[in-house]
Amino acid sequence: MLRFIANVIWFLFGGVLMGLGWWLAGLVAALTIVGIPWARACFVIGKFSFWPFGSEAVSRAELSGRGDLGTGPLGFLGNLIWFLLAGWWLAVGHVASALACFITIIGIPFGLQHLKLAVIALAPIGMAVVPVRR
Repeated sequence: MLRFIANVIWFLFGGVLMGLGWWLAGLVAALTIVGIPWARACFVIGKFSFWPFGSEAVSRAELSGRGDLGTGPLGFLGNLIWFLLAGWWLAVGHVASALACFITIIGIPFGLQHLKLAVIALAPIGMAVVPVRR
C-alpha cells in the first residue's frame, strides 16, 4: 500500500512530466526508423519513470548472467549515440526535478529516485526494469 501511495504522489508531483519526456524522446526516435531500439528503451524507462516505486532498473547482463546485443560493444555504441542526442537532456530534467524535490524533507525520497533515473537516462540501452525483490 505504501508503494502505491508513493507512486501516486510521485506521478502527481513530477513523475508524469518526466515520463512524458521519455515517451516524447521515444516517439522522436521511432520516427527516424533507425532509432527504434532507442524508442523501445525510452518507452520501458518512461513507464518506469511514471511508477518507479516497487521496481528497479538493472543491467540485462547482470539479470541473465550473460551478455546480449544491447549489453556488448553495440550497446555501448548505442548508449554513446543516445547520450549525445537525448540522454543528457533527460538527465538534466531529472536532476532539476530532484533539486526541486530536495527543497522539502518529504520530497527527499522522490529526489533520490530522480537521481537514479538521471543515471539511467545517460545509458538506458541494455537495461531491464524488474520488480524489487524483498
